[in-house]
Amino acid sequence: MRRRIGGSALVLGASLAAGAASAQDKPDEKTLEVVVTAKRLDLERSAIQPSLGATRYDFSRDAIQDIPQGENAPLSQVLLRAPGVVQDGFGQIHVRGDHGNLQYRLDGVQLPEGLSLFSNAISTRFADHLALITGALPAQYGLRTAGVVDITLKSGTTNPGGEASITGGSYNWVQPALQYGGRSGAVDYFAVGQYLSNGIGVENPTSSTTPLHDDTAQWYAMAKVTGLVDENTRVSLIAGGASARYQIPNVPGQTPAFDVNGISNWNSSILDKRQWEDTYFGIASLQKHIGNADVQLSGFARYSNLSYKPDPLGDLLYNGIAPWTNRTSLATGVQGDGSWKVASAHTLRGGFLVQRERVTSLTNANTLPLVADPDNPDGDPIASGQPVGFTEGSDLVGWTYSVYLQDAWKVIPTVTVNLGARFDAISGATQESQFSPRVNVVWEPDPRATLRAGYARYFTPPPLAQVNANALAVRSGTTAQTETLQNTPVKAERADYFDVGLTVKPVDGLTLGFAGYYKFAQNLLDEGQFGAPISLTSFNYANAQVKGFELFATYDEGPWSVFGNLAWSRTSANNINSAQFNFSPGELTYIANNTIFTDHDQGWTGSAGAAYVFNQGSDWATRVSADMLFGSGLRTSVVTPNDTSLPSHASLNLSLVQKVPVSISKGTQIRFDVLNATDGSYQLRTGEGVGVGAPQYGMRRTFLVTLMQKF
Repeated sequence: MRRRIGGSALVLGASLAAGAASAQDKPDEKTLEVVVTAKRLDLERSAIQPSLGATRYDFSRDAIQDIPQGENAPLSQVLLRAPGVVQDGFGQIHVRGDHGNLQYRLDGVQLPEGLSLFSNAISTRFADHLALITGALPAQYGLRTAGVVDITLKSGTTNPGGEASITGGSYNWVQPALQYGGRSGAVDYFAVGQYLSNGIGVENPTSSTTPLHDDTAQWYAMAKVTGLVDENTRVSLIAGGASARYQIPNVPGQTPAFDVNGISNWNSSILDKRQWEDTYFGIASLQKHIGNADVQLSGFARYSNLSYKPDPLGDLLYNGIAPWTNRTSLATGVQGDGSWKVASAHTLRGGFLVQRERVTSLTNANTLPLVADPDNPDGDPIASGQPVGFTEGSDLVGWTYSVYLQDAWKVIPTVTVNLGARFDAISGATQESQFSPRVNVVWEPDPRATLRAGYARYFTPPPLAQVNANALAVRSGTTAQTETLQNTPVKAERADYFDVGLTVKPVDGLTLGFAGYYKFAQNLLDEGQFGAPISLTSFNYANAQVKGFELFATYDEGPWSVFGNLAWSRTSANNINSAQFNFSPGELTYIANNTIFTDHDQGWTGSAGAAYVFNQGSDWATRVSADMLFGSGLRTSVVTPNDTSLPSHASLNLSLVQKVPVSISKGTQIRFDVLNATDGSYQLRTGEGVGVGAPQYGMRRTFLVTLMQKF
């Protein structure tokens, strides 16, 4: 099975069993026993945290290969093929009308949020299979709740042996990758790494086919070691990281806004601004099966660093400030989850999370002081041409505490009620807490039909990194000053979420689904890019409504795999009540008195694709696939904030994968991908809108060729 849409079933890719079966060419009885035990523990771990009552969209290993670029594709590009996922600039995505608010889990362990903007530390190549879980989530899912990206990592059992690949193509694209896995007795091991270099690291700010000054170099790596202590106990260690270097692309023909040391003319096409993003993470887990109970206890850590280097003269000329900025985050914590079948009709699940995070920020900047205009002493001050320096920074420590308990009650054989609650508390820039009830009802009147409905109370903490009052004060009297010094602390979002869904399977291989949702929130969290450096700042809308629906379908039978999604959403909000310094007084006044659409609101979103395998099962199998992504356009400001949608856009992508039998090889493939095959030029952002800082265009037509070799 390549894809699966569901609300209550536990779904694992069929490739898991296939991979396990091939762990050894000639497995002996002891090896088979170890593999069976590992597979059973995988199932028991998944049963600790089922997605009862939520909407779950699965990507199996085959489904990932059907996507253009396959495992080479960024994780965000894979998720764009799920219902209701909206494309934005900087490689960001929005799920069900939220700005970000995504949670990433690796083998059931929640990974702390990092600081990276352009990149994601998790590579698609790490995943054996993955799922996007949305809707009214069960109580085990908290904090980041727009969607849960649930990733089951590769292992030596699922991916035995070695594999090397190299990709090249347009924009000087070079992407080598290497992985190797296996099993030695009770120990399973796997490692994977990839490198990427090309000339389109960030979305082009112009409609040209080739961006200026947009090179990137990135690497991603992950290693996993798992050991069976006995037939009911397993320990695992996961370590990974990513490092990315970006040039900030230029827009030619720009006119400087300021005069610096007598210079008032500059070629904007030669600006040299850069950003570095580094992330490293580690997870250690102990899993235990005891009678009718299963538990997993994990310790985790994540370190991330974001650094921005300006063009020393150019940033002053165009922005009035040239900041050398560095932010770091170190988060460590413990997570525990358990499941206990107390009776034939009741399964209790509970758990906790404790996390400590320290975020530091340091900016050394040059700016231009404001002085009296000698030609008009009573008028507004003007910028002096002589730069001055300033330093500002912060050092914040925050704690997060969470605990949950729920009961899956099988009222009758066809009806399950999952009733639970969680309590979350944060201590950092603010101290807040909330008790959050959850309830999901799943009715399966027929094995081919599932109807679900749910309610969830959500509590979403803001990122710990915030701009403090001192940072605003030191900029006062310069071209870097804000129009207002008001800076109410950013608060946690609190929301009530309602979700209904229906999934039917009228014939073998075909799945059809519908989901509808409504959310009303207080202190809706949003983020925006406010000048340089290229990083995001959080703020709240006092009140917001999010509503929408999704239609989705998949067909997997024989050589065919087909999917289609169509979603509509609307996110509206009013009254910005925190981090007000980011906005002009006019914007604040208008939004305080009027409801507006958020900048990431996109009415219609769709995706569709088909794949067919010729000579399926043979050494000369050929897979051809095509898919399309559609969006009706994000928001921009023309007259009032976020009052207009950008033009709709669609991109067509094509892939061909050919197996080549080589007598001395364990498997050889040649892959050819065409991204945006029609070479359509479409704009994601104009640079206008609440919190929008730069224009961005989608990638133009791109050709990629990949050679993959198994060994």
